[in-house]
This record gives sequence, structure tokens and C-alpha cells, in this order.
Amino acid sequence: MPASDHSAVIRVRGLVTRFGAQTIHDGLDLDVRRGEVLGVVGGSGTGKSVLLKAIIGLVRPAAGSIEVLGEDTATLNDAERIGLQARWGVLFQDGALFSSMTVAENIQVPLKEHTTLDRATIAEVARIKIAMTGLPPDAGLKYPSELSGGMKKRAGLARALALDPEILFLDEPTAGLDPIGAAAFDDLIKGLQRSLGLTVFMVTHDLDSLRAICDRIAVLIDKRILVDTMEALRLLDQPWIREYFHGPRGRAALGAGA
Repeated sequence: MPASDHSAVIRVRGLVTRFGAQTIHDGLDLDVRRGEVLGVVGGSGTGKSVLLKAIIGLVRPAAGSIEVLGEDTATLNDAERIGLQARWGVLFQDGALFSSMTVAENIQVPLKEHTTLDRATIAEVARIKIAMTGLPPDAGLKYPSELSGGMKKRAGLARALALDPEILFLDEPTAGLDPIGAAAFDDLIKGLQRSLGLTVFMVTHDLDSLRAICDRIAVLIDKRILVDTMEALRLLDQPWIREYFHGPRGRAALGAGA
């Protein structure tokens, strides 16, 4: 069931997205509740990342409406859009760091773009974000090419958190990490979500992440979306959901006898 309007920080109604003749979403409705961790899953080609990009304005819908933090994203002027973008942070799958900048310089980019803080304060904020995401202090002096995959993700997360956002968008945050690194990243996200009061929109295929940190799960099926708790979704007699949650990987993630 959708959240009531007053509790939704993201409200999508009747979303249609297309690439040429291919329709990705057709009449999709979604509410994301303030303070929750929502995991978004679906089969290959169902448009998980496209949905994220539509919400943050990187993909233009063919129809429908998207409201974020009470603002209709289609009606904003440039200044209003920039102001809204400063209220969310995004971690893309590969970290999307600027290769020619150090980690600290990467984190400073949104601070320089969206604030009037002096250089010393910006540098101090970057140091704080590096510490918040579990990176060693000297990581700020390194370039992305000098980092492991897990450290790149943490650096990208530090940049996503630079402006103290209200919403955090994550695109496959544990992809490419080994199980230990993925579990540590899940713990980091959940800890930050609780301490900072974040709303988290997380595209993932990782059942362990869904089980560990998500309050609700949104499943993209037939160009639309089903949203509920993991326990409720696992009871649905729908082929993809049944295979996803009850197949070998699902049983392993959810424990013996799942």
C-alpha cells in the first residue's frame, strides 16, 4: 500500500518512460516514506536504474508526475532545480568519481557548487565526511585509481553526503564487493541512515542487503511496481518474485528452510 501523501518524500504517479519504441515503465506509482530504506529490485531490463534517474532528473519521463520533498520536478526553474538537487545525494554504481581529482577534492565539488563556505571550512567538511564513511584519514590525498573498489564506493558515498542531504540514492552499492565488504557497506549505510535520519532509495540485486537494511521492497514487474515488506512479498504467487526469493540464492540469503 502506498504511504499517505503527508509521509511521502518521493511521490511518483502514472510514470511512463520510453526509449524509442520501447516502454520501460507504464503507469508506475510509488511513494517513498520519510526515514525508510526502500530497496528496488527487478529482473534485467525492468528499469530499476532508469526509475532512479527519472526521479533525480537524468531521464525525462514521457508522462506522469514526480514530486520530491514536496516539489513537482517538472515545474521547477533552473534555480529551484539546483536547490532541490542540493537536498539529495547520489552514489552511482561505479562511484562516478572524477579521476583527475583526489578524494578530498571530489568531496569538495558539491560544497563549492552549492555553498559559500570558505576554503578552510570546505576542507574540514571533506575530512569529516571521509571519517564518517570509514575511510582512513590519508584517503583524502589519494586519487580514485589508487583506491580499492570498496574504498571508491565509500569515497563516492562521502561525496553524496557532502551537503547533508535528506535523501540518499544508491545504485547497486554493493555490486563488485566481496561478501565481507558488502556486509560492511550495508552496516555503514544503515548506521548513517539511523544517525542522520536519511531516507534511502536503493537499487540493488543483493538479497543480503535487502534482508539486512531495507524496511520495504519495491519490485518492478510488468512495467509497474509492487511495494511491501520482504515477508509479504515472499508470499505472493508471482513467478519472478517466487524465483527471486525462493530460488537457491534467496534461500541462502534468508537462511535454511526459507
